[in-house]
Amino acid sequence: MQNFLLVFYTSLPFIAVVVLAIMAVAGMGVGMVWPRFLAYVYIAVFFFKNSTSYGSLAAAAAPGIYSRGSGVLFFPLLLWCMAGAWCCARVSAGFQRYPAPPCNLRPWFLAWVLLLGGHVAVALFSNVTLAEALAPSGFSNIVWMAPLVSLMLLTFRTREHAIELSRFIMLAGLGRALFGLARWAFLGGDPNNVYANMNAIKIKLTFFDINDSLLCTIAFAIAAVNLFQVVKNRRSLFWTAIDWATLLATAACIVLSYRRSAWIGFVLAFLIIMMRFPLQRRIHMMALGAPVLGAGLLYAAFRRLGHTKGASGGFSSLFYDMESKRFGAESERVLELKFALADFISHPLTGIGTWGRYTGYQHISWQAGQDGGLFVHSGVLHIALKAGLPGLILLGGTIWAFTRLARHALRTLPPDLLGLATAGAAGLAFMLPDLLVGTPFPQVRTTQMLAICLALPYVAMAVASAQPAVQPVESRKRRHVNLVPAHV
Repeated sequence: MQNFLLVFYTSLPFIAVVVLAIMAVAGMGVGMVWPRFLAYVYIAVFFFKNSTSYGSLAAAAAPGIYSRGSGVLFFPLLLWCMAGAWCCARVSAGFQRYPAPPCNLRPWFLAWVLLLGGHVAVALFSNVTLAEALAPSGFSNIVWMAPLVSLMLLTFRTREHAIELSRFIMLAGLGRALFGLARWAFLGGDPNNVYANMNAIKIKLTFFDINDSLLCTIAFAIAAVNLFQVVKNRRSLFWTAIDWATLLATAACIVLSYRRSAWIGFVLAFLIIMMRFPLQRRIHMMALGAPVLGAGLLYAAFRRLGHTKGASGGFSSLFYDMESKRFGAESERVLELKFALADFISHPLTGIGTWGRYTGYQHISWQAGQDGGLFVHSGVLHIALKAGLPGLILLGGTIWAFTRLARHALRTLPPDLLGLATAGAAGLAFMLPDLLVGTPFPQVRTTQMLAICLALPYVAMAVASAQPAVQPVESRKRRHVNLVPAHV
């Protein structure tokens, strides 16, 4: 028996390698035949797996899935799996003679790759390690957004696939929202509660991670368009009930997250969604929905800011930690931005490099530790600091290219695909506050969620141009009536 156990434990590493090899081969087989299934598995990780333990009182956790493997592979193993899924989708599309759909983001992402390559070359000549040059604290995560956008364009090829994707997003958002609300009601809310654990604010919250609120927002957008657009396809009672449940649960989950960036972003996303409807429908929805949403946000804001030290009241209380007092020390948030802006002004054309740390970061309390000075609480300033004016130009160009396509998509798409494109645009609008005062680009989950939002309008446009639109029930009836002779 002892000999058997010795042989068994000695063989475990080899057994693990064999099992992983079999799983890899099976995954490639599935990816060749049904590439969108690999995409679903990958997207589901970002929908359901939390990415931060900030604000938790628990002991430091082991490296999560979003960083595992990066010490050896330079990037997380999860991203390499996505690259493998893209290869499977590309080969599958080649066998089935499916051309890559057009995407005006490709030249901009290529420019990001070249810019990162330039920084890596300078780093190697400056005795900076390759791991530091490619670290997520720079802008390498933006480069990894490109293969995910391409993967989604290659895998969701038909109108049925796009509708299936919109339902998957809606169900994922509903499930995540119900989990957050149940935990908030019965289990004390999210354990990563920086407000209660570190700031002594006695509130519970649904999700601290902004990406969970982003998922709720894109699910809310799909449900809202399904329910309230004027011309729509006939839907079963089941899916109508899912639409209503998603609409209510996701909105409540965002309000009870108690995050200011989520509140402001949700209002921006709500405005994007409203613009998809005719004026009369907008007025009706604003008259019915705005008071409820406004009351919920006001109540949550009072609960959050009414017990926050330094929030004096009024609209300015939303930015209490970003305002310096007339007397005494300057706000650390403002000081951080000033230090980073000074370094950008000193290096406007090149930035300080993907590996650089801004001068004076030691004076900021949260910049202590090994990551001190590597990030700043502003996505725009982060890119300016690390990549200089070239990075700002590429960031602006990427947003401009997406906005141009999204505007065209939201004006021309048929009703069954409009929700998917609206979700992408609303998701990007939701993330604007985080882009201005948050830290989106050093985070793997956030950048990949942004890539999902970027891809949605392109997927909708690709399948709409590949297949003729299905006539809605109302349109078919009108067309039939118009064909009747006038004398009848």
